[in-house]
Amino acid sequence: MSRRPPAARTRGARPGDADRGRAMFRLRFGFIIIAMVLSVFGARLVQLQGLDPNAYAAMAAAEGIVKVELPATRGAIVDRNGVELASSIDGMMIVGDPQMTRAHAAEIATRLADEVGVDYFTVLDRLRRQDTRFQYLARRVPATLATRVVRELTAEGYKGLSTRRDPMRDYPADDVAASLIGFIGEDEALAGFERTFDEQLSGVDGSTTYQVGAGNRIPLGENTTVNPVNGQDLVLTIDRDLQFYAQRVLAERVREVKGESGTVIVMDTRSGEILAAADYPTFDANDPLGSPKEDLGVRSASETYEPGSVQKVLTFASLIDAGKITPRTRLEVPESLRRNGHTVRDHWSHGDIRLTAAGALAKSSNIGTILAAEELGHEELYDYLSKFGLGQHTDLGIRGETRGVLPAPETWSAIRHATIAFGQGLSVNAFQMTAAINAIANDGVLVSPSLIQGKAVTDSGNEVGTDTTTRTRVVSEDAARQTAEMMELVTDAEDGIAKVTNIPGYRVAGKTGTAQRVGKDCGCYDGTFTVSFGGFAPADDARFTVYVMIQNPAKGYGGGSAAGPVFKKVMTHLLSKYAVPPTGTPDPALPVEW
Repeated sequence: MSRRPPAARTRGARPGDADRGRAMFRLRFGFIIIAMVLSVFGARLVQLQGLDPNAYAAMAAAEGIVKVELPATRGAIVDRNGVELASSIDGMMIVGDPQMTRAHAAEIATRLADEVGVDYFTVLDRLRRQDTRFQYLARRVPATLATRVVRELTAEGYKGLSTRRDPMRDYPADDVAASLIGFIGEDEALAGFERTFDEQLSGVDGSTTYQVGAGNRIPLGENTTVNPVNGQDLVLTIDRDLQFYAQRVLAERVREVKGESGTVIVMDTRSGEILAAADYPTFDANDPLGSPKEDLGVRSASETYEPGSVQKVLTFASLIDAGKITPRTRLEVPESLRRNGHTVRDHWSHGDIRLTAAGALAKSSNIGTILAAEELGHEELYDYLSKFGLGQHTDLGIRGETRGVLPAPETWSAIRHATIAFGQGLSVNAFQMTAAINAIANDGVLVSPSLIQGKAVTDSGNEVGTDTTTRTRVVSEDAARQTAEMMELVTDAEDGIAKVTNIPGYRVAGKTGTAQRVGKDCGCYDGTFTVSFGGFAPADDARFTVYVMIQNPAKGYGGGSAAGPVFKKVMTHLLSKYAVPPTGTPDPALPVEW
């Protein structure tokens, strides 16, 4: 069988070559597309990071986390009866999203500056920030004002503004106890108890943190909240109504006598609690910047002065306690006295007179006081005055309290011993003097004064308040009683040198004070005076001690005539308000002369 030769193969594409060609084409095309896309991304990255970093930051800010403060509600400052003297009321903060406000920052800043009183340039900068979507524009704005301003701006087409809760401070009694309470600024406590007890009052702010995307809050995104811890209230020993009354009486009298300033302090004799502490001039705590800087502090604690003849009460109590004299001790008082080359005279002209110790105090004789005080040595008198609290801080919790000056006894000469005995050559503040007089009223026991009910810690770490009250016996109960009886001669309705302070039906113990003032410029006595009156009632069972001081009244006014009327009005009001009955005991019968 013959065989057919194999057919010849034709030239051309193999099976599948067409498919492989199409695949290669697609691959090359894909690489070209990827290269083009990467080139675009690379160019954009260069633009954002190198040529336009601000735009890059803005886009980053549109995606991320926003943290917003949740302000704690500040604790109230209340009087002894729970009446609010400083409180937190509804307020709002105005906040902005700079990504939405930047284009119209100048217009928005102008309106906010005009409407809510913020600084134009500070707000302008915040409205233009590049790296954030949240900025505080105004803090502690009254709610109605903040809401209206934002609503109006939004209606005019300005976007990116909103309000959030932001409690603000209010002082409902305006100037009542303002010098004690103080005030706060936009972001911090600036003065008074607001600053001293800021940690207790302020609490701890909370915060809320949430996620944003494309400039909007993501409903299901990251969201955490830390609730704020509200501040604690601060309770004062002050009685608001009494404080109001004392301030008005003091202000009226300082103006009447044309004085520079004045102070009146009311103390509960037994507890040491300060029921009123008024300074004049003072300020409105809602508008502190409307008053001079010198009126914003607590004069009664920061201002020192020479106490004058009120000091004689402490000297005579010390002498009686030491057994050196009695109220009936006889003194031969010349018209003048020389010590270390200095001549001392009394405030009235007289020849040689005979006074009892009680008479020397009743008539406020400098010479009689010197003669009696020389029975005590320098260190003895110094120790007594120191125990009365002179030259020491009262630790009331008042910022800027001065301790006064009680010179060391080794520096005393005969004339310094003499002047200190009758109230010159040393300095005190009004709280010190009130507490010292109160020691006589309280049967010879010095009670540390308090302005805070319970206990509180100052910003310097000191615990103060009624829970920390101390009691120190200075003189015997008998010495204190005899001194009080001597003081009653001062207020006697017929023969007292301060008869204006007599209160019908009550036994009243008191003492006048008139002291030369040291001029700030010359460092010498400049011819002006500090006048004062301190006392307590009922004299034989004291409930309240009142001390009044007026700086530089018009010529002719002394402690009794200038400060005495304030004492009488305030003490009369106290005895009535707290329903203190007269003791019904007879007045003491002490001789003035012999």
